[in-house]
Amino acid sequence: MTPAAEVIARVHREEWARVVAGLARRHGDLDLAEETAAEAFAAAVERWPVDGVPPNPGAWITTTAHRKAIDRLRREARRDDKQQEALMLHDDSPAEPVGAVDDDRLRLVFTCCHPALSMEARVALTLRVVGGLTVAEIAHAFLVQETTMGQRISRAKAKIRAARIPYRVPDAEDLPARVDGVLAVLYLIFNEGYLASGEQSEPIRRDLTGEAIRLTRLVRDLLPAGSRERGEATGLLALMLLTEARAAARVSADGELVRLDEQDRGAWDRALIAEGTALVRERLDAVARGEGRPGRYEILAAINAVHVSAPHARDTDWSQIVALYGQLERIDPNPIVTLNKAIAVAEFDSPDVALAIVDRLSDRLGDYHALHTTRAELLRRLGRSSDARTAYDHAIALARNTAERAHLIRRRGQLAAPIEGETS
Repeated sequence: MTPAAEVIARVHREEWARVVAGLARRHGDLDLAEETAAEAFAAAVERWPVDGVPPNPGAWITTTAHRKAIDRLRREARRDDKQQEALMLHDDSPAEPVGAVDDDRLRLVFTCCHPALSMEARVALTLRVVGGLTVAEIAHAFLVQETTMGQRISRAKAKIRAARIPYRVPDAEDLPARVDGVLAVLYLIFNEGYLASGEQSEPIRRDLTGEAIRLTRLVRDLLPAGSRERGEATGLLALMLLTEARAAARVSADGELVRLDEQDRGAWDRALIAEGTALVRERLDAVARGEGRPGRYEILAAINAVHVSAPHARDTDWSQIVALYGQLERIDPNPIVTLNKAIAVAEFDSPDVALAIVDRLSDRLGDYHALHTTRAELLRRLGRSSDARTAYDHAIALARNTAERAHLIRRRGQLAAPIEGETS
């Protein structure tokens, strides 16, 4: 990759959401914002290798995208209202107040998470517009076909346009109806960064995880102390911090994913662990005082707190983790929670019991690579090498993260050679 190409790739990772958010606020059109931002990056690909990288690449992209938006509206200004719209673009007066937080990306998150949209549409649209994920990556996260996801995102944009939904952080009384969707989106953006699904992506995208953490902090600060929504935002922030703390130990020098029990715990970020653990403790104290019951993110944060508090993997309190997953199943019954619980059950009880749980999930999670990874590891522990090999094959075929695939291929290669009569 040339130096100019490296800068363009970095600026795209760091500036895409900011550029799109600013254009959307200025022009009120998501399609226009996305398309002209893409045109600006295409212009950079053409010009920077020849003219040199500008001193402020992000500002260059923003200015170029804005000019392209103006040019496009001028070309389309054949009717009086379009002409007026084009003329307004030359208005240099200060922008109107846009809400309580001066952050374009957060405003765009709240716009995409408007209650007029279904929860799935909110999440998908935000991942596309704010997270910069491709339609294929989002489809993979939702376990649906790419065409289905593309149609879902297009319908969501059309609904925002038709309903004239404003680009602003909602008023305080409107926040509760938006926060659940916003937190769900931020958690998915974080997860995409922590185990990137794009085959051309870095295995871990710290730009996405860092942005998800930053936006979650802002959302938490918006919410009133003592509210259920602030409790969940606190839980999500704690969960992200405790997960991010392990990032440096998750991929080996050879580019292979490193399992939690094999990670160098000395490489974990102790400052993030201390902050995340303090937030978990804050929520536990609040629940003890009778301030509501713990929600999904608070329980997940507590599970992560148990993991990071163990000096060695062998010291993990699996009974507590199984109990927490049981609590989570009662408030959030979904097969992925049960799959994660099965992993804990294998440690606390036995691989046999865990495998029975996993096999009952096959109908619903047959296309989910983590199910086959879990089956492979359990079958391996039970000495069923041939079945484990088949399960690894399924997992490798479905996994899209390069580091995870490398890990699975190595694990499969470590199995005992097939005996005569077995298929490889």
